[in-house]
Amino acid sequence: MTTWSARLAELGIELPAVVAPLAAYVPATRTGNLVYTAGQLPIADGELLATGKVGAEVTPERANELARVCGLNALAAVHSLVGIDAVVKVVKVVGFVSSAPGFAGQPGVVNGASELFGEVFGDAGAHARSAVGVSELPRNAPVEVEIIVEVA
Repeated sequence: MTTWSARLAELGIELPAVVAPLAAYVPATRTGNLVYTAGQLPIADGELLATGKVGAEVTPERANELARVCGLNALAAVHSLVGIDAVVKVVKVVGFVSSAPGFAGQPGVVNGASELFGEVFGDAGAHARSAVGVSELPRNAPVEVEIIVEVA
């Protein structure tokens, strides 16, 4: 059986460093066989990759790419706590999209993260999900993603 770390290598995906918390919380926490991540912003190399509202300053296509970055950051948080190979299943994904008035494409944006989990975990990446439009996110980020995974 291929490990998840081997699958990431096959895909040419390297997990980033864990994003430092912006306030009083931890990137991920475990209870029983579940790991919950904090909301992850599209941060790479310490920099927020975009700001603004989806449907105005940020295109839905770009926001989809940013949601993928959020997903990678969530996986990095899981990996830092239990190791990526401990993941049994992605259980739940919650995506928040800072939405311009009238923008209703939140599911397509959050697909950026959902599709990443499918690529990496196959059937174990199939998950329940919420894609929510919000008026503001921390640091004026366009998207934020949190996940719950089952671990061994």
